[in-house]
Amino acid sequence: MARTRRPPPSGASAELEALLGYPWPFAGRPSKHDPATWIVTDDWPEAVPITEAEIDVFERWFGDLFDDLLGPDT
Repeated sequence: MARTRRPPPSGASAELEALLGYPWPFAGRPSKHDPATWIVTDDWPEAVPITEAEIDVFERWFGDLFDDLLGPDT
C-alpha cells in the first residue's frame, strides 16, 4: 500500500506544528472558518461566587500544593 502525501498544514495545524517543532500526527479536517477572525468574549461577572463546598474540595485535592506555594496555615 502506497503512502499518501498529506497536504501542507494550514491554520491551527500550522501554528501547532510551529509550536511543537514537528508535524502534528493527525492531519484532520481544516476549520470551516479562519480562526484569525474569531472573537473570544465572556459573560462572566466581575466577581464569581464560590461556595464553601467548592473551597473544601479545592483544599482537599490541592492542599499540599497550596501549602508548598503559599505556606501552611498558622
